[in-house]
Amino acid sequence: MDDGGTATRPRECRRATPAANLALATAAFTLTFWAWNLIGPLSRTYTRELDLAPAQTSLLVAFPVLVGSLGRVPAGILTDRLGGRAMLTALCFASIVPTLLVGLSGDSYPLLLVWGFLLGIAGTSFAVGLPFVNAWHAPSRRGFATGVFGAGMGGTALSAFCTPRLVETVGLPATHVAMGVALAAMGTVTWVFGRNPPDWRPSAQSALPRMGEALRRRVTWRMSLLYAIAFGGFVAFSTYLPTLLTTAYHFTQSEAGLRTAGFSLAAVLARPLGGALSDRIGPARVCTASFLGTCVFAVPLSLHPPAELPAGVSFVLIAVALGLGSGSVFALLAAVVEPSRVGTVGGLVGAAGGLGGYVPPLLMGVIYQTTGAYTIGFVLLSVTALGTALYASRAFARTG
Repeated sequence: MDDGGTATRPRECRRATPAANLALATAAFTLTFWAWNLIGPLSRTYTRELDLAPAQTSLLVAFPVLVGSLGRVPAGILTDRLGGRAMLTALCFASIVPTLLVGLSGDSYPLLLVWGFLLGIAGTSFAVGLPFVNAWHAPSRRGFATGVFGAGMGGTALSAFCTPRLVETVGLPATHVAMGVALAAMGTVTWVFGRNPPDWRPSAQSALPRMGEALRRRVTWRMSLLYAIAFGGFVAFSTYLPTLLTTAYHFTQSEAGLRTAGFSLAAVLARPLGGALSDRIGPARVCTASFLGTCVFAVPLSLHPPAELPAGVSFVLIAVALGLGSGSVFALLAAVVEPSRVGTVGGLVGAAGGLGGYVPPLLMGVIYQTTGAYTIGFVLLSVTALGTALYASRAFARTG
């Protein structure tokens, strides 16, 4: 049977639409990102109950980011071979065990590190959903589609806002059990209603040659750098901002969670806008503008200004800039990489983005423990963003 022909294609495949699968992938991405960020919003609780030093808290918060970053490489390769529907389903179910065990390990720092490390599995969902969404849409719509899908990183906002309140209401173990049930439901819905694109074919090439070929592409390394700063910056703020706000500004855990949710929401809303603007004026221009904005808005934060004004405004503007940059990087990837390679290249670029979010929390924890302030960290952010803006404007000058 020719499963690529319209006449012989299964009826459910004919009913599937790009919009429906985009919505499904975005929902799965949102939920798995919530699970990925379950530890960060509770950092003050863990710090108090386990008597952790700032560097220990930073390590605990950053650990899930490590697996969520490195795991995107094999996840992207497997998506090229197995398809987005199977992989999104598998990730939802695979994330249940570490989610439950983190909730049962709140009185043990070593166990939290172990299960938090494995909780990073949930963070690999980006490298699965990206090629899935990309293949469902025409080239002229991929910037917008990948931007909408990327808005699923708002799962971190949901976690920042809801997780502390759920723990206060029903307790830590029950909160994690509820998340495990939600992941199981999402995995079931994805398998039942999700469909691979009609013209999708599994890659027959083995993983190592595909990864080697992607690593030999200059564009892979260039976009890895851009995404490490744009998305890595978002991940770093989303995971570490609750800790920063409770230590530097003495907010309660719930107050810090609310403000972190606002930061994440601003970045989430800006990401599809970054994709849409990239379709109109070119992703390189959007990238450059986003990094310049990050550079400018980080400067006042280095001076430790008052909490709401101008610090709160600066945090929100940085979130918008990073969201625009995250959306534009993958609009650029969709424009320069053929769909059959997006999973592999996107996995590598996504890994770089996640690793970009792994280092800053560790660095900020050490800086605060050493100096008692975050000034040096924000200066480094400003300088790094400026250098990246200059690089992007030159490296992708012909792309627009």
